[in-house]
Amino acid sequence: MIERKLYDTTNPQEKAILVAVTPKQQAERLTNEYLDELAFLCTTAKALVVKHFVQKLERPDNGTYVGKGKLEEIVAWIAENPIDLVVFDDDLSPAQVRNLEAELKVKILDRSLLILYIFSMRAQTAQSKIQVELAQYQYMLPRLTRLWSHLTKQRGGIGNRGPGEKELETDRRIVKDRISILKDKLETIDKQSITRRKNREKIVRVALVGYTNVGKSTLMNLLSKSDIFAENKLFATVDATVRKVVWEQIPFLLTDTVGFIRKLPTHLIESFKSTLDEIREADILLHVVDYSHQAHDNQIETVNQVLADLKCSEKSTVLVYNKIDLVLHEEGERPLWENQEHLKTVFISAEKRINIDTLRSNLLSEIKIAHKQIFPNWLDPEIFEGQ
Repeated sequence: MIERKLYDTTNPQEKAILVAVTPKQQAERLTNEYLDELAFLCTTAKALVVKHFVQKLERPDNGTYVGKGKLEEIVAWIAENPIDLVVFDDDLSPAQVRNLEAELKVKILDRSLLILYIFSMRAQTAQSKIQVELAQYQYMLPRLTRLWSHLTKQRGGIGNRGPGEKELETDRRIVKDRISILKDKLETIDKQSITRRKNREKIVRVALVGYTNVGKSTLMNLLSKSDIFAENKLFATVDATVRKVVWEQIPFLLTDTVGFIRKLPTHLIESFKSTLDEIREADILLHVVDYSHQAHDNQIETVNQVLADLKCSEKSTVLVYNKIDLVLHEEGERPLWENQEHLKTVFISAEKRINIDTLRSNLLSEIKIAHKQIFPNWLDPEIFEGQ
């Protein structure tokens, strides 16, 4: 019988196939973009994607996610091309997991489980490790029926289980107890974080937000002259990092936050509440966008939706289009960023340090406005010198 667990995909030789169900009216270009993102998630988890299957349906099949014919096609392909795991682009219900494992007889991962695994790889601080562990247990709880092989056999004997209590029920109770303990730990950490943030009320706070892998950490390093881990992979960092920066004698706090992504698991959002509070309490947002990505408009919409859910849509925001060095333009035509004069929009390359002075100048203007709100009697040195 196939085991169900939080699978380890650390072996770079593991081969995976991708499976997605899309609405009939969805454009093929958009479908390919979504599959590319799912493949990038697999690469980040060190799995090799060898093929993908797509079926157009109004909604996924309740029993097996894909239709009967498509499932038979996948089964036949696996029989001729041995692979290690099948990754689905949506969350699977316990019943779907059960049925798919019985049919495919390989490891099954859905999108949430894959993202949770990547987050567990990236978590560095005690807080983020607890947050990820909590999200994992919340994901596991309704799926315990297939989670461990020892559940396939009910053992009797003294001390193995309480009167009339099955092993599955014992495991559910253990997981619920662990969830309760982790929530208590996070609550304690949250109280400490609230105290720390209260001490920052008299200083301007700027938060970097954006889709994952758009270059936030690279930009953070550049603006704060720090050395934060940055890598060309999804969720290179999952910890909120805060640095104090001083420009023109005005101090402010710059925070690098976890990147957003399409279909971000709900449990993860709930668990990372304290990290997201850094965004809620920021005075200014730097919304970083990968201008070279063909779906950057969709990524902006995803981030804006998350910001709206966090009730942060009205915050002062500077839109930063990054990676312009990777964008080609027609010969003789001036690039869009050379014609851009709006203070709230800046085109840069953090990697090549293009237009960084413009970004600093525009951001400093916003910081001065926020600083003036905190200290009404403060005088801009430039204004003071001109008097």
